[in-house]
Amino acid sequence: MAPVLSTVAGFYLNHRKAVSRSVYIALFASLINRARISIDEQRSSSKTSRQIRGSTSSNKVAVDKVFVHRLFKLLKIVFPGGYKCKEFWLLCTHSGFLVLRTLLSLYVAKLDGQLVSALVRGKGKEFLMGILWWMIVAIPATFTNSMLQYLQGNLALRYRTRLTDHILKQYLPDSDNPVYYSIHNLDDRIKNADQLITADVAKFATSLASLYSNLAKPTLDMVLYSWQLSRNIGSEGLFVIGTLIQMSAYVLRILTPPFGKYVAEEAQLEGDYRYQHSRLIEYAEEVALYNGHDVERAGLDRSYFTLIKHVNRILRRRLYHGFLEDFIIKYFWGALGLVLCSVPVFFRIPGVTGGGNGDRTQSFVTNRRLLLSSSDAFGRIMFSYKEVAQLAGYTARVNSLLEVMKDVSNMKYDKLLVSSSEDAAAMNATALKGEGETCIGNEIKFEGVPIVSPNGDVLIRALSFEVKQGDHLLIVGPNGSGKSSLFRILGGLWPAHGGKLTRPASQDIFYIPQRPYLSRGTLRQQVIYPRTEKENTVSDDELREILKIVKVDDIVDAVGGWDAEREWKEDLSMGVQQRIAMARLFYHSPKFAILDECTSSVSLEIERIMYTHARSLGTSLLTVSHRPSLWKYHNLILQFDGSGGYVFTDLDAEARLKLEEEKLRLDLSLRSVPDMEERLQALKKLVAVK
Repeated sequence: MAPVLSTVAGFYLNHRKAVSRSVYIALFASLINRARISIDEQRSSSKTSRQIRGSTSSNKVAVDKVFVHRLFKLLKIVFPGGYKCKEFWLLCTHSGFLVLRTLLSLYVAKLDGQLVSALVRGKGKEFLMGILWWMIVAIPATFTNSMLQYLQGNLALRYRTRLTDHILKQYLPDSDNPVYYSIHNLDDRIKNADQLITADVAKFATSLASLYSNLAKPTLDMVLYSWQLSRNIGSEGLFVIGTLIQMSAYVLRILTPPFGKYVAEEAQLEGDYRYQHSRLIEYAEEVALYNGHDVERAGLDRSYFTLIKHVNRILRRRLYHGFLEDFIIKYFWGALGLVLCSVPVFFRIPGVTGGGNGDRTQSFVTNRRLLLSSSDAFGRIMFSYKEVAQLAGYTARVNSLLEVMKDVSNMKYDKLLVSSSEDAAAMNATALKGEGETCIGNEIKFEGVPIVSPNGDVLIRALSFEVKQGDHLLIVGPNGSGKSSLFRILGGLWPAHGGKLTRPASQDIFYIPQRPYLSRGTLRQQVIYPRTEKENTVSDDELREILKIVKVDDIVDAVGGWDAEREWKEDLSMGVQQRIAMARLFYHSPKFAILDECTSSVSLEIERIMYTHARSLGTSLLTVSHRPSLWKYHNLILQFDGSGGYVFTDLDAEARLKLEEEKLRLDLSLRSVPDMEERLQALKKLVAVK
């Protein structure tokens, strides 16, 4: 046995460099394999979590080629000019500080050993000089750390600014295609665009900026620290200790509970508990009227205690796992590190110089610090998959928003069709595939245009009518017959799926709904909307005269002047809001105006003033209303029957009013017929008896 060991030792000493290189390669391969195993475990845990949560997303989110493609697509947005943009040079500066911090860490480890060595050798002057130099080095070290945080935050802010600017240009385009409307009403793929634009874009930017720092720095640290450590203590001990750490990590992995699954279950239970509360808030009135608080409290208690039971289960699992993890990582691995750092003290390693007690102490302290830093860097790399997976999720969500906005801007929609039968669904799908012709003119003209809702419900197969400037159209019909749908097509919110539509330019047509939109801003902005105050050319006195027409000019003094800012929809009654909306119409004085039940909360006198003044401005009115008092302001009528049919004809208000009065009298008379017949039968019986 002795000759064999002697032969092996001789071979090793003669070929130490080659053996060391082999050890380095084996160690590096082992580290890569361990990182791969850790990433696979986290990927599997993430997959299990998604399955438990029951994700409804049809797009797979994973760290794969699709993620890389999506990420490069977004990187082209955040780095629009390549190396010419400010973001690129800011990233280069950030990289430079990352390298500087690693080099400073190496120097601080060496300086730490020198301080302890001077202390052991009793060199007071050398120790004090070391302390002084330590404080001097602390200045660039702390400045570097602060700069890294500043640059990382600045990068995240610039990434977010680039993405937000790019998205808002598509979300709120200058064209007549309102993507912000279509993406919510004509397409089912994006349910929460507001969250995507505000929260997810910010999270993507922060994740992208932090991931670069959290990956680049540990990788550089691990390479440099391991290289320096192998020079100080030899590659042999590093390999042996690395093997023991791998074995203990394997044992720890086997004994680790599936915390990913537990966390996903906890998130689901938290969501259920939160949903119970939100449901109670949503139906608070109904629950209060039914006096059902006992039932609701029982449901909340059941949901809460189910959650608490699961959390207690996780805490018990963490108890024994925390004990095992702390013992292996903090103490067992710590002991291995001490053994590794002590190798140059007790053994003579070829190529590693010895020395006195001070030198040994310096070497021990330096090597221990390098070992701890290298282990920390390796751990951060191993567990970085979670951050990469988070970035993949944010990347997928932001990319989906960009893709859907692109489709919507090209009028490509994905909407669930709702129909009562398969044949009807097929017919509706065919209607949605049709493309009509839309042109701009000085009149409103529908020529065979189908009224089709986004979910495929065909309300009218082919609608034809014409309203010239100077005409006034009254639109009536039951709910769901197509009145509001007609206005959405006319306003360009819904596409025309057939026929030919002639409509005025956007600035020549104005829309006032039953509940007016009041923006958040000054009182002046409520009247001139959608113009800005810079675009306004009308004086405040003229604006007051406009408000005086609808008898609401006293509001200027009541709220504190034109520059008062409030949440107007909460502070003003519906009647006042409708008057301001009509004043807005008078301010813009368009060629055509769509009035959708816009006088439902005002008196007949104010209604008369509104319509009389609007007609005097030369504005053609298209009104949806069931008020007979409005008939006299219109000369045309478009009546829907609710079954797909319609009538378009001239309107004689007086004649129609007489017909309605006669119809009402006949209805009342017919209602009394059963009573008269019953009385007649009773009289016949009385006559027969006598």
